[in-house]
Amino acid sequence: MTGKFVYTPNDMETERASNGYLMSLLALMVGMPLPIINLLASLIFYFSNRKSTYFVRWHCTQTLVSQLTLLICNSVGFSWTMAIIFGPKHITNAYISYVITIFLFNLTEFIFTINAAIRTRKGLHVHWWFWGTLTDLLVSPDPENNIQATNTFANSWEKQPISS
Repeated sequence: MTGKFVYTPNDMETERASNGYLMSLLALMVGMPLPIINLLASLIFYFSNRKSTYFVRWHCTQTLVSQLTLLICNSVGFSWTMAIIFGPKHITNAYISYVITIFLFNLTEFIFTINAAIRTRKGLHVHWWFWGTLTDLLVSPDPENNIQATNTFANSWEKQPISS
């Protein structure tokens, strides 16, 4: 889902927000076998931009929350695989199903991240289904920019002006 803020983010904001998504992709390419590398890259980028504008903070937080979810899912798969390779566990239908599911989940998140980076760079507000709603709860809008997030699920990606 995409929407727009009441204000138009400037070029610097859209580039920084887009870079938040690209940072997780770059870390994926560098640290493919270790699931924590993506989270660390997103966390570093988040902390370097946490005092930035609402648009940038919101998108950095959405990236961070999605990477945290992936870390948990990928860590379970990684641990299970290590237990099969080095421990008493054996390959089962449940393991194969989990690995296929995690692969599809990672592929979907990869595609969503590329899409979000492109759309965010164009100044669009990209609101992912689960993570966007969670991000709305975690990131408070800037009162000085006269922006307030709506609380309805259907319009949660749109921003409304604060009435005086």
